[in-house]
Amino acid sequence: MAQLQMTVAVVALCLVAAYARHLPPSLRDDSDANLSTPELIAKYGYPVETHTVKTSDGYLLGVHRIPHGKGMDPSVPRPAILVQHGMMSSSADWVIMGPGTAFAYVLADAGYDVWLGNARGHTGSRAHATLDPDSADFWQFSWHEMGVHDLPAVIDYIIQETGEEKIFYAGHSMGTTMFYVMGSQLPEYNNKIRAMFSLAPIAFMSHMKSPLIQLLSDLGDAVQWLLELMGGFEFLPHSDLLSYIGGALCNDEALFADVCTNAIFLVCGFDSEQLDQSMMVAILGHVPAGGSTMEYIHYGQEVTSGHFRQYDHGAIKNLVVYGQLSPPDYDLSKVTAPVFLHYSDNDWLAAEVDVTELSQKLGNLQAMVKVPFAKFNHLDYLWAIDGPKLLYNTIIEEMNRY
Repeated sequence: MAQLQMTVAVVALCLVAAYARHLPPSLRDDSDANLSTPELIAKYGYPVETHTVKTSDGYLLGVHRIPHGKGMDPSVPRPAILVQHGMMSSSADWVIMGPGTAFAYVLADAGYDVWLGNARGHTGSRAHATLDPDSADFWQFSWHEMGVHDLPAVIDYIIQETGEEKIFYAGHSMGTTMFYVMGSQLPEYNNKIRAMFSLAPIAFMSHMKSPLIQLLSDLGDAVQWLLELMGGFEFLPHSDLLSYIGGALCNDEALFADVCTNAIFLVCGFDSEQLDQSMMVAILGHVPAGGSTMEYIHYGQEVTSGHFRQYDHGAIKNLVVYGQLSPPDYDLSKVTAPVFLHYSDNDWLAAEVDVTELSQKLGNLQAMVKVPFAKFNHLDYLWAIDGPKLLYNTIIEEMNRY
């Protein structure tokens, strides 16, 4: 019953976010919750650039760059790394925890040229050369299109801008899925990657424990109707009202602070030890960051089918699109870039048994690395208090090998 109640609470917040678009300026504050990613980076004294990358199918992606750490010589060449967010997220997740803790700053201070991607339809990338973002046509994509269009475009852009022949890649959750799609569908791009670091890898999902994601998969064909009812073809766009709710109800002294954190834990796994309650207002200023309903439907199909495969349009349309009744599986043996899988015991979305299945099918697995903290959950990869000690420093050590 408790899980059901919390699921209802999450869905209620989702409905509020989906329908609320505007809030009077008098109800806003001037905290980090209301700063964009480049504004946050500049506020904390790091150099920042904003780039626009056009995909082969016309989407305009906002990419943020921290070319070096504070006080470093800008003329010194540095290895580049593209860091890609997961579902409902944006580039802000890599900087919101601030210097010394957030992954993007840790990388920049370690001597890397850091590029932060924003997937189509998410905050920073809600634009197209010809399509209106408020039209249904704009939202006809899942993470498959992000893998075959978004990532190649951004990788090519970074290589052109930096002169590097290869770059590093780190992705969280959907950011890992996108990479596996790219590596299998466009295997030539494996040669442009020095090494890939999967944080909470998502490909196979048969054993995930998240009640909300399980609900989406159990609804089957009805889920598309439900999600479109909640937000049209756009799922959970960023909302000023939700940011205000976060400020009013989710600060560390508020009566409902535990409800906010438990709602997040219900989706991703419980771990209050690694979440700084005082950061909830800032976090909810940037999450959710939007996306297409098809992203979530596609993941629900993965849970139900037990396969890692392309989008299931139904038997009749599958025949037209794929020439077969069922969608084709992604051939993970074609993902030949060096891959490190970082996983954790308390991740309700990336279960160890599913990560193990993924590891057995990748073309160039380097290591499966378990985070050395039993309560580490799916969002701790982004916001953990001890993120550098538990995860980020290990990744940098692995990067130094290349």
